Amino acid sequence: ENIISPCISVCKTDPVSGFCYGCGRTNEEKKVWKDENTTNQWKLENIKELKKRFNGWQLDAFNASYKYKKNSGISLIKKKLLESHNN
Repeated sequence: ENIISPCISVCKTDPVSGFCYGCGRTNEEKKVWKDENTTNQWKLENIKELKKRFNGWQLDAFNASYKYKKNSGISLIKKKLLESHNN
């Protein structure tokens, strides 16, 4: 099973915490995700950890965009960008 990356196309790192505003990952975690030897178990645990870094609307937004990405292959942000370019 291929675990979908939690990247939701925000890709801006908070300079204080070091966490991405969109997915909550650190730069090191992003590198681990790209490593072909990273296990699905690590990825699933990492997603659980990322969700602990969010709360309120930010957690809701991440959950909605990640769910959409898992079902469609693109994040909600990319969907909106594609729609705006097609209109």
